Amino acid sequence: MGFLSGRVTCTRYKVGGKGPRSFDQDHLEQLASHAIGKQKLAAADGSQTGWGAGDHILDTRFELAKNIINDGCHFALRVDQLAIPPDLLRAYTLIELEGLAAANPSGLPSQRQKREARMSARERLENEARDGRYLKRKAFPILWDAPSGELLVGTTSPTAIDRLYTLFQQTFRRNLEAVSAGRLAFRLAELHGHPRNVDDASPTVFVASQSKSIAWTPDEADRDFLGNEFLLWLWYFLESESDTLKLADGSEATLMLARTLTLECPRGQTGKEQISSEGPTKLPEAKRAIQAGKLPRKVGLTLVRHDAQYELTLQAESLVVTGARLPVAEGEEERARQDERINQIRHLLETLDLIYAAFGQRRWGGEWNKETAKIKKWLQS
Repeated sequence: MGFLSGRVTCTRYKVGGKGPRSFDQDHLEQLASHAIGKQKLAAADGSQTGWGAGDHILDTRFELAKNIINDGCHFALRVDQLAIPPDLLRAYTLIELEGLAAANPSGLPSQRQKREARMSARERLENEARDGRYLKRKAFPILWDAPSGELLVGTTSPTAIDRLYTLFQQTFRRNLEAVSAGRLAFRLAELHGHPRNVDDASPTVFVASQSKSIAWTPDEADRDFLGNEFLLWLWYFLESESDTLKLADGSEATLMLARTLTLECPRGQTGKEQISSEGPTKLPEAKRAIQAGKLPRKVGLTLVRHDAQYELTLQAESLVVTGARLPVAEGEEERARQDERINQIRHLLETLDLIYAAFGQRRWGGEWNKETAKIKKWLQS
């Protein structure tokens, strides 16, 4: 059931307003009132969006024992879309066209008859689709975490996220804000009294050939480019200083960049490099890419904190976690394992935030010029 088993994909959103300390029957009733199938009208494209209860694709039974777990509310976003088979549409069109063109002296259909055939074929398929035979159903797991006030969404699909924004606002009268690299930087800087430093930040030029403008962050107001600098700094730190990073809470995280690495030219001119290897940053082509001015956009991570090991892929600008492998949850009963699983997800996200905050202490804490000089020297070596 979503976040409760298997690998975890997690896009994070801060829920607006004062968050609930805990979830109760009222929240489940709000979800049930906007469950899939409750809509009077479908969207213009024939699709419907609603909540699911998470046990399976057709589950809409919201229950306290099932959906409220360890101060979290676990459910699903379901999207139903009409997917008419193109080969069947073509077949029906040809059948209609054969009948329409039968009386033509030339035996060939006119343009008007071709249009009529296509319209008749589509109408026939839409009539058939009323029983749901051509409906494509997709469910995306969601965890609303009360302690952090965040909504964790198990997809990176822009279409699904757009539908989520609208449905969540309709259901709970609350807005969502993506926890991207820029937004998290502002949040962490405010805690340490440095929000102005983030607001004044501009992309760091590490090599002469690097562009100061970032093609994938055209909005001058956002600071999501800090995510690219974070991954480059982490690469530098692990290779030049230590594989263990001291964190603000007194704990330590041991890290390794592993499995995958994606680099891209900030100008959007020299393309993208995707490297798959047990140690992608150790390969000469990876170092040459950053020496040429490319920036990391995605990297595989293995990290250990408090004796818990995680493997995941981290997106730079969005801080989206994909394919995260968590430790095996222990416990004799299923409920105990579910509670432990939620704690592991919280621990993983807390660890990533602390690692990002360690970067932030240098990036917007007044020491960035010294750190930049070290990174430049490392790039030249």
